[in-house]
Parts: sequence; C-alpha cells; structure tokens
Amino acid sequence: MPGPPLLALSGLSAHHGAVEVLRGLSLELRAGEAVALLGRNGAGKSTLAQALFNLGPRLGGTVRVMGQDVTGWPTHRIARLGLALVPQGRGLFPNLTVAENLRLATLRGARGAWTLERVLALFPRLAERRATSSSALSGGERQMLAIGRALLTQPRLLVLDEPSEGLAPLMAEEIILHHVGRLRAEGLTVLLAEQNLPLALRLCPRAVVLAGRGIVFDGPSGALLADRPFVQEHLGL
Repeated sequence: MPGPPLLALSGLSAHHGAVEVLRGLSLELRAGEAVALLGRNGAGKSTLAQALFNLGPRLGGTVRVMGQDVTGWPTHRIARLGLALVPQGRGLFPNLTVAENLRLATLRGARGAWTLERVLALFPRLAERRATSSSALSGGERQMLAIGRALLTQPRLLVLDEPSEGLAPLMAEEIILHHVGRLRAEGLTVLLAEQNLPLALRLCPRAVVLAGRGIVFDGPSGALLADRPFVQEHLGL
C-alpha cells in the first residue's frame, strides 16, 4: 500500500484583507511529482504557496505533510519537515554576499545531500560571484541564489513562486528547464507556481489550474494544452 501523500491540503480557504482568494481547496502531491500551479493574476497561486508555510491569513482547512497535520504550525517547524519556498521576488538579503546568503540556510544545522559545494557546482555563476553582494547580481543570478539557498535546507518539496518573473526568456528557460529540471530528474518534488504556461508545462507532467477561488483543472499537462478553449477561458492564452 502506498504511504500518505507528501503534501495534502483539505478544505483550504484564504483571503487578502476582505477579499476571499481560495475557498474549500483540496490538493495532494506525491513524492517525486512535478506539478505546475497555474492561473491568472489574482487567482491565488502565491496565496496557496504561502499557505503551505502558514504565511499570510488563512480562514480554514488543514495542511498535512507526510500524513502529519501541520495546520497552524510556525513556519520554521513546517520547513524542518522538508518544505522549502523560493518566494516571488526572491527574498534575499541585499546587503549580504552570495556566500553569506547561502550560509544563512545552514545555520540551523541541517545536514544532508545538499552542501554549499554542491550548490555552487549546480550554479557555477554563483561560485564566480560568491563574494559579490546579492544586490549587485542580475535577475537570473538572484533567482539561482534563491533556489540554492532553498536547497541547503534539504527539502523534500521545493515550492517556486513565479521564478520566471522579471527574467529574459532565455534565462527563464535556463533556470527552470535546465537547473530545476535537473532537480526534478533527481527525484525532488516540485510545485511550480508560474505565469509562463508553455515553460511550466514543459517541466511538469501534471497541471493544476486555479480560478474562481478553487481548482478548475487537475490532470496531465498534455490534456490541458489540448483544450484550447479552456486555456483561453481560464488562462487567457
């Protein structure tokens, strides 16, 4: 018998101020999956990503990690179960160097497959710029740094919130298809909240579409791409 899902959301509701963004949403991710979380601006992608970590307001519902109910847990305790968020906007410390930003992820004493040396091997540009302030990096380099910092927490599930935002198309492809693609090939579970539909679906075999405060599609990426009227209606593409 298969074990519990790596992540299970049940009846999740959330809001921004007085505006309800998600209502009664349920979703499961199995270990090793790569899932694209899609939707128009304001559909709730970032709200859902943050809710996994108990960031931002939530009205109700439960969040389970490997069968354990973590609803209401402090964010750092959820992260220690193997969830890592690469937030929209990267969330770096601009006055710290590349090396200092990365070392911060190891302060809690996590030990595992991801070491500083392995992260720098995955992202050679960061190795070249390890003494550079993160504020002096390009957009692509900052995104690499944000992903590298998340990997040093030894995640089971990597949640990426709009990683292509502000990047040139070729850089977005390099980061998502090459670097994140390598992580996926190694078995890391990935939840990719993304506006770039073609890019997201090239990486992820499964797609989840948010609209109207809930999930309106959850299935194979190929089936989503084949339904052009649905894509036009809910994603505007």
